[in-house]
Amino acid sequence: MSQDSAAATEAARKLTGRRRREVVAVLLFSGGPIFESSIPLSVFGIDRQDAGVPRYRLLVCGGEEGPLRTTGGLELSAPYGLEAISRAGTVVVPAWRSITSPPPAEALDALRRAHEEGARIVGLCTGAFVLAAAGLLDGRPATTHWMYAPTLAKRYPSVHVDPRELFVDDGDVLTSAGTAAGIDLCLHIVRTDHGTEAAGALARRLVVPPRRSGGQERYLDRSLPEEIGSDPLAEVVAWALEHLHEQFDVETLAARAYMSRRTFDRRFRSLTGSAPLQWLITQRVLQAQRLLETSDYSVDEVAGRCGFRSPVALRGHFRRQLGSSPAAYRAAYRARRPQGGALESVATVLETSVPAQGSAPSRRTAAAASSGPSPVTAAATSGGPAEQLKPGPESYVPGRPNLPGQRSAP
Repeated sequence: MSQDSAAATEAARKLTGRRRREVVAVLLFSGGPIFESSIPLSVFGIDRQDAGVPRYRLLVCGGEEGPLRTTGGLELSAPYGLEAISRAGTVVVPAWRSITSPPPAEALDALRRAHEEGARIVGLCTGAFVLAAAGLLDGRPATTHWMYAPTLAKRYPSVHVDPRELFVDDGDVLTSAGTAAGIDLCLHIVRTDHGTEAAGALARRLVVPPRRSGGQERYLDRSLPEEIGSDPLAEVVAWALEHLHEQFDVETLAARAYMSRRTFDRRFRSLTGSAPLQWLITQRVLQAQRLLETSDYSVDEVAGRCGFRSPVALRGHFRRQLGSSPAAYRAAYRARRPQGGALESVATVLETSVPAQGSAPSRRTAAAASSGPSPVTAAATSGGPAEQLKPGPESYVPGRPNLPGQRSAP
């Protein structure tokens, strides 16, 4: 997770005009999801000074003419318009109603002006599309909900999209993944502004962990962006998914696409926002998850059936992505599954990719456990030196086995 990074400790640019650091403007649009919209309202709009949380001043601003309709047909009337953003030291865009439609030009102008005058700009979930449309993410690392990350990468190629992260702090521009990751980023902002104790006090009030380990990898799925369906590369990708039990590398896929390795890498990345090697490794790990959940194969057999050259390679990649060994994952899954119920995969929710941009030089917020893609060699899928693996922590609660990624109260 991209938190407590060097970017977060850089000196903030001086605010100009009437802007104040403690003033937070939340920019709402019609059609926005109510959950994401409510996160910054709750974090920055409720006085919790009795719990040791410093107070912010909240300005809820309509990004367009009201009334604003949210999911479920609710109508909202924002007390402020775009002009109120001129007072804010932090501007939050909780979400955008449609990744296929352009945001209002007036709202984009207000965001650009706020950024030019030193304000911190925050995009939660699909709010990243609004920031990208305003040009605020050009040349920067960013994240969004895993499902929309490939679309963001394709539509705005100058943005270094990383769907592995829960949030990315690039100093004066911050973005988060979907839904609950917005809470993670808002807590991070409080931690940056007022310290660990204040963020911890707020987390206790919200009944959430002060920090969540890992990223979005645990939610990755086999599915691909809809845009790839009609592309000739889709046939090669489909073949790869059907032959994960075989040992092949990205060179093999490039040959099947009748492309050079360099051209294949570029085409694959433009379609999915992901480096082909990292995507392939992720798909093998996901297949291993399914076999661990639904079969009695040994870990060595699972490694072979997922195309890993050795059990060591499987264990390394599995631990890196999920923070657990394959054996511990299987034990925890079986201990918690409902008796007599059908096996249900805990990994059937993410779309495609682990991106190439994690190693970009401009990425100031790289997570300690997230390294960029290695050059494609035989060692990259065989447990060799190119893997550069870092094991993640495993949680343990006496008497109640936890699935990797589950957090329990301290």
